[in-house]
Amino acid sequence: MTALEQYLESIRGKRIAVIGAGVSNTPLIALLRTAGLPVTVHDKKDTEALGARYTELAGLGVSFALGQDYLDYLDEDIIFRTPGLYPEHPALREVRARGGVVTSEMELFFAVCPCPIVAVTGSDGKTTTTTLVYEFLKHAGHTCHLGGNIGKPLLPEVDSIQPDDIAVVELSSFQLMGMQCSPAVSAITNLTPNHLDYHKDFAEYVQAKTAIYTHQTQGSRIVINLDDEVTQSLTLNPNCEVWGCTKNDIPQTGVYLQDNVIYIVQNGLSRALMSADHIRIPGAHNVSNVMMAAAIVQGYCTDRDIIEVAHTFGGVEHRIEFVREFEGVKYYNDSIASSPTRTIAGLLSFPQKVILIAGGYDKHIPYDVLGEPICQHVSKLILTGATAVKIRACVEECSNPIKPDIIDTPNLSAAVRAAYSVAQPGEIVILSPASASFDCFKNFMERGNAFKEFVNAL
Repeated sequence: MTALEQYLESIRGKRIAVIGAGVSNTPLIALLRTAGLPVTVHDKKDTEALGARYTELAGLGVSFALGQDYLDYLDEDIIFRTPGLYPEHPALREVRARGGVVTSEMELFFAVCPCPIVAVTGSDGKTTTTTLVYEFLKHAGHTCHLGGNIGKPLLPEVDSIQPDDIAVVELSSFQLMGMQCSPAVSAITNLTPNHLDYHKDFAEYVQAKTAIYTHQTQGSRIVINLDDEVTQSLTLNPNCEVWGCTKNDIPQTGVYLQDNVIYIVQNGLSRALMSADHIRIPGAHNVSNVMMAAAIVQGYCTDRDIIEVAHTFGGVEHRIEFVREFEGVKYYNDSIASSPTRTIAGLLSFPQKVILIAGGYDKHIPYDVLGEPICQHVSKLILTGATAVKIRACVEECSNPIKPDIIDTPNLSAAVRAAYSVAQPGEIVILSPASASFDCFKNFMERGNAFKEFVNAL
């Protein structure tokens, strides 16, 4: 009997709730129902709003608690929390107070996965780093499973995963908050203010991220960015072997950059890995991502595996993704940039000033750090969305006397048209919003795809 089968058998006779009827929870619901377990789906949307999803789930034989009071009847024994629901919501506190169990699809996957798990989190760069790890491992001949905050839910596939495989997962602070499991290898790319519309403050956000290594056992590894003020000051789990990544020093164990060459140091001995110039994806931040990924896969891959992938890896969609060149102007999609630090990294990836399209949903994070980089690296700033006012203010209040022209637009389509109207041959237009997408789009992927459609329609 597999670990998953044992778990499903152990909860037989319990009443189960799954909060959220979204795409990511459907495989979990189907798995539980296939095992013959009773499931009630709690969702804020009503039957009409759920539409085809309601029909699909009803066909699985689930019960429903729908509408604005969907959490008022949370009396089941086991609650699978959707990552978007704050773990300390009063309804969940009541569940725990009466002895109920609050868990998640990701936490269950960690508990029953038969193979080593490699997990990456952070504020910026985690998707590229996770994807690089996956590609390094595949190149080395490992059977890998990519999921978490990237790709697809892995729990429904856990019975097909073999002990010698490797699961590679990206984890958000939403998924990590409250988790009681940790991977064999964990990594934190950096930590800057983010998702403060969800977390009560930055300290809680950082605390959520540290759950990635809190429960690691003897012999596990944590990889941290020593150039980031927050990550390099974290109190780490003493069970972990610590690997540091830095461009400014030589760590005791880890990966570092010196004279534009990436080195790996272990047991007091350094060896050259590759020139940073040979990394295909542009930007200094992607050098850091390659360094982090190289540290993560030590013991699983050869240096040759890392080098060959880094030479050919073209990047992840929506991350400084080249869209097209039209009338001598190059257009790039960096929709993943949902924070100021990520947008700054995008601006620094180009040797010339760019035309920047920015703005979107307000996560209540500070924007003051964005003023000087925009003044230095942006010729024209095109704003849209709820954060347009904040971004304009940080530029206008910047002490740099050289400021870009600023154009306000009502939506992304108009922003693209405005960029086209002012761009000259040889210039670069980049969508790098420094903001989340939820004001107009479901997620950054939908926003990036819309941008590409608008650009390709010029």
